[in-house]
Amino acid sequence: MKPSPKSFFLTFLVIISLVHVASAQYTEVINSRRPGFSDSPYSVGTKVYQVEGGLFYKNVGNYVLSDPDTQQSFFFASTSFGTDVMLRTGQFLEKLEFNLDMAILSENRDYSKPIDSSASGFGFSKLTLGAKYLVYKPEYTDKSKEIRSWKKRHSFDKRRLIPAVGVYAGLNTNLLTDLYKNPDGISGRFAIFTQNDISERLIILLNFISDFVFTDRWENSYIITATYAINPKLSVFGENQGFFRTTPGIPNDFQWGAGGAYLINKDMQADLSARMILDERGDNTYIIGGGISWRLDRHRDRLIVNKTNNDEEGIEKPKRSFFDTITFGLFAGKNQYSQNGKMREVKTRNAKTRSLEPPVNKKARKARKKQNKRMVKEQKKREKAEKKHNKKSEKD
Repeated sequence: MKPSPKSFFLTFLVIISLVHVASAQYTEVINSRRPGFSDSPYSVGTKVYQVEGGLFYKNVGNYVLSDPDTQQSFFFASTSFGTDVMLRTGQFLEKLEFNLDMAILSENRDYSKPIDSSASGFGFSKLTLGAKYLVYKPEYTDKSKEIRSWKKRHSFDKRRLIPAVGVYAGLNTNLLTDLYKNPDGISGRFAIFTQNDISERLIILLNFISDFVFTDRWENSYIITATYAINPKLSVFGENQGFFRTTPGIPNDFQWGAGGAYLINKDMQADLSARMILDERGDNTYIIGGGISWRLDRHRDRLIVNKTNNDEEGIEKPKRSFFDTITFGLFAGKNQYSQNGKMREVKTRNAKTRSLEPPVNKKARKARKKQNKRMVKEQKKREKAEKKHNKKSEKD
């Protein structure tokens, strides 16, 4: 039994309502979606401009398309070669990302039913504008600081089973080549992205996607991806994707993919991947590709100013009058603080300096003065007596 599109969409809204607000997620190393098809709930960070592009070759063995107007099915095989590019940037909020997902290809098709024919096309096969928002980010315990117990330091943190959650909303444009145009025109794309950091090396991504919403081609899908870091530079991944078609007569698809990525530097990554499709038609479709991810990093962390404790001495911010408040401080005059809390220039005066000598006992100082005066008087008396004695001896 195929899942109903309406039930999937309602589940999407319920999950959004249950999650909480998250914090920032900028990383020092590039965070790329390639080479898998799944997406992380994390954004690239504010003032980061990222390009993820590559080349691919796709061989379709036996595919089915349905015309909703005539209820007729078309069976074909095809080969295509093209490039897929994703532009990503974070703006306004750390947890908000805007992206443009597009693919340009040249494809040749050979139809076998209802009649033998061929067709070809060149142009966009995908052109989707979207936005992603991180709504929940779990916090893990830093066990590297645990020095008393080896067991606790290496034990599994159960909080890692709680995933980070992000939501996505996009618009599928219909500026595509005729082979990929949607008869119903533009359509919506909605998704829920989750990520579990099972360990420092192993990451599990799970995506729930509802695509071509409110059209006859409405389809639901899931993607589960396991990524393992062999070392700080090299990582490998395995991926499974399932499509559940809502169009009558179109069978479901199940894809498996694998590949690896190499970190050239903190702002550049290279990748290779391959995937195959197994479905109810006995298909032998496969895709091989490789590419590069690169970012222009203009991110700057916000300065967080902690409030002073009550027992610490701080500078008291002057109170503003009602007039200053309603005029945003434009006529505040020469206040010590400006509107943004920064200190203005303040006139300074020369301050009197004080001696740093230790304090003296006043009584002892008076006693020393009296003693000095008495010694001076006695000295003068001795000098007078000596003068008299010398004059008397001269007369004799």
